Amino acid sequence: MGLSPKGIQLLLEGGRGLGLDLEAHLPAFSRLYDLLMEANRRTNLTALRTEEEVVVKHFLDSLTLLTLPLFQGPWRVLDLGTGAGFPGIPLKIVRPELEVTLLDATKKKVAFVSQAVEALGLKGAYPLWGRAEELAHLPEHREAYGRVVARAVAPLCVLVELGLPFVALGGYMVAQKGPRVAEELASLPKALALLGGSPPTLHTLLLPVAQEERSLVVVAKEASTPARYPRRPGVPEKNPLC
Repeated sequence: MGLSPKGIQLLLEGGRGLGLDLEAHLPAFSRLYDLLMEANRRTNLTALRTEEEVVVKHFLDSLTLLTLPLFQGPWRVLDLGTGAGFPGIPLKIVRPELEVTLLDATKKKVAFVSQAVEALGLKGAYPLWGRAEELAHLPEHREAYGRVVARAVAPLCVLVELGLPFVALGGYMVAQKGPRVAEELASLPKALALLGGSPPTLHTLLLPVAQEERSLVVVAKEASTPARYPRRPGVPEKNPLC
């Protein structure tokens, strides 16, 4: 079935609003929409039900990352808390040269992501099930990613403890947030000093079609994260570094 003509128009117009030509990627996004809607009838993957919501608040919102000049080239990217594959799958569709690992702690979501990656033929996309607090201590993941992205996962103070241990020196973590990030940013310097992150930079934009404000919080990795971080599962949320 795929996207309707209205859905296609929304995606193309929204893409242009982000400086992207998505024409060549319409078949992949149509297939992803079908897969998501079909799976969502069996298990609760997303609260977004209408075509417009999925196109705007999943597909286009994920692609707001590409308004930054950080995703050009064959970077190794970790999508932390990918859920049903956002932002990682749209990133991989539009920037196929990226190597994207899609991490989530919920098995049913990783199962869907695996299905979508296979159905879309996404080479260099790797679904991964587990807890960030544990995987970040493994040599194959520790400071192994040039870019770490996270969308709607946790407060920034928690997020940087979960994400920065994965970021290679000289790499970047990007958190996708809504408009009200000032309070989270104000409490962040202490945690960043402990974890090896730079002072954050904030990029704001309007989400196309919805015209809702979005914030991209960018943190550069300046020093290695001490081996004790992240702390054991559950502790970052219960006792944030801020």
